[in-house]
Amino acid sequence: MVKKYKIHKDDTVQVLAGKDKGKKGTVVRILPKKDAVIVSGVNIVKKAMRKRSQQDQGGIQEIEAPLSISNVAIVCKKCGPTKIGYKLDGDKKIRVCRKCGEKL
Repeated sequence: MVKKYKIHKDDTVQVLAGKDKGKKGTVVRILPKKDAVIVSGVNIVKKAMRKRSQQDQGGIQEIEAPLSISNVAIVCKKCGPTKIGYKLDGDKKIRVCRKCGEKL
């Protein structure tokens, strides 16, 4: 069964818990098997990478590690971090801000 999330790729989100609490970034990737997201510029960790080819650099590199999807909230342009609601617009289901009702 495929899991469905209210947060999608390229959404602007804010971190609610952890070492990067309060930071904002855009969702790069969603990992449904781990219930996690990768957010650009957030949760940077150092990882030892092996050199794989002539062009690829080895050594210690900084990469973005996954965050639990429960630790991020989508950011509304007016309200800030908020929860997501849905409204029916004809046949389409659109995501809206729960605080102000603006389309996300």
